[in-house]
Amino acid sequence: MELSARNNLKARVKNIKTNDVSAEVLLDVGGQEMCSTLTADSVKRLGLSVGDQVNVLVKASSVMIGK
Repeated sequence: MELSARNNLKARVKNIKTNDVSAEVLLDVGGQEMCSTLTADSVKRLGLSVGDQVNVLVKASSVMIGK
């Protein structure tokens, strides 16, 4: 499958917080934390668990940089 997202990062799931509708998945990307919000159904469908190694695809039209 070809994807238009160019930022493909390897990560480990650090924490998952879910409610009935949504989930917040905290990721460790090479020592940096990244948070992803998705549906609770997606977490179940993917079988995500703390410690899982995952691929993170990032496609954003706006990326902020601070110095």
